[in-house]
Amino acid sequence: MKVNLRNAALTAAICMTLGACNTVGKQKADLSGGQSVAAAAVASPKDSAKAEGRKVSGRASWYGPGFHGRKTASGERFNPSDHTAAHRTLPFGTKVLVENASTGRSVIVRINDRGPFHGNRVIDLSRGAAQSIGLTGAGVGDVSMTVIANAD
Repeated sequence: MKVNLRNAALTAAICMTLGACNTVGKQKADLSGGQSVAAAAVASPKDSAKAEGRKVSGRASWYGPGFHGRKTASGERFNPSDHTAAHRTLPFGTKVLVENASTGRSVIVRINDRGPFHGNRVIDLSRGAAQSIGLTGAGVGDVSMTVIANAD
């Protein structure tokens, strides 16, 4: 497996700063209050309620086709045009500023679903949010995320 040393060093620095390293060898910070991804998967949403101001970088993807009108994990109907996102642990209703590292464009999304469940991605954006930051063409991209408002 080829490792990008710059990304590995950056991830390790974030990991050490937040105290978040998972147990499977890959280090990855999460916006869940410094927990590892493995621990965050079983954390209750109230554990990550104090995440405001935390900033994490990682990979983002988007979803939408085929999910329109289906219920999200929060119980609301998914609308791919809305600026919403899926995160593993942040409480529903949390607002997150997501910036595309390639374009410099940013969008504010509201967490209303759980995921992403593919690869080592840190957030799944709705199609509308991904379009706002120029992520739909590539499908996946590097982003930075900052929790700007905890859930109501």
